[in-house]
Amino acid sequence: MTDMGSSAGALVLTVNAGRAKQADYTDAPAGTGIDKRPVDGPVRVSDPGPKGTGGSGVAGDTICELRHHGGTDQAVYAFAREELDFWERELGRPLTNGVFGENLTTSGLDVDGALLGERWRVGPSLVLEVTRGRVPCRTFAGWLGERGWVKRFTQRAAPGAYLRVIEPGEVRAGAPVEVVHRPDHGVTVSLAFQAETTRRELLPGILELGDAVPHPGLVRAARRYAAQQAGGREV
Repeated sequence: MTDMGSSAGALVLTVNAGRAKQADYTDAPAGTGIDKRPVDGPVRVSDPGPKGTGGSGVAGDTICELRHHGGTDQAVYAFAREELDFWERELGRPLTNGVFGENLTTSGLDVDGALLGERWRVGPSLVLEVTRGRVPCRTFAGWLGERGWVKRFTQRAAPGAYLRVIEPGEVRAGAPVEVVHRPDHGVTVSLAFQAETTRRELLPGILELGDAVPHPGLVRAARRYAAQQAGGREV
């Protein structure tokens, strides 16, 4: 990994985990673990295994809907406290760390400006790699109880970052976050999210980068878009 130096005092404010609860806004038989709250002490983080069978990478955290959440590429979810502060002002209500379902609430880290494939060292041993942004769902909207939430969150284009575990380790509140590798492609979490949702005209630029973008689903979407624009011809 290429050492990028300290990230200007970036740190983990809290490590958050949730337990399964029944709720009328989810169809998952086991309920939902979206209500994540700060936990004390060091927490083990490791690769949970493939999507569909693996849950959260954070020990003590529950993922109920394995079809859409958890697994290797969504092992950990990080969200910036600065974004929570923005939404506090917008919604006119207090938002505690973990309320967006994030495992790591960060401070001083440009989570949405992180590049796909960017790597962070969190504390002394844990290394995480950015995989994609979070796509809002019915459970998220139901949990917050805000009208039009999916649309509002999508338009903001600051979805937070899912991460895979490159080197397992422990993390605790106050752990420093250091960016230790940044790819050359320039595709940020926010840009990739917009390309998937509200600004599909960005997809051709993704296609030009090809395999340099470590997000197969996004590259497939770019190919489908290019084929549609070309009248159905294979690209």
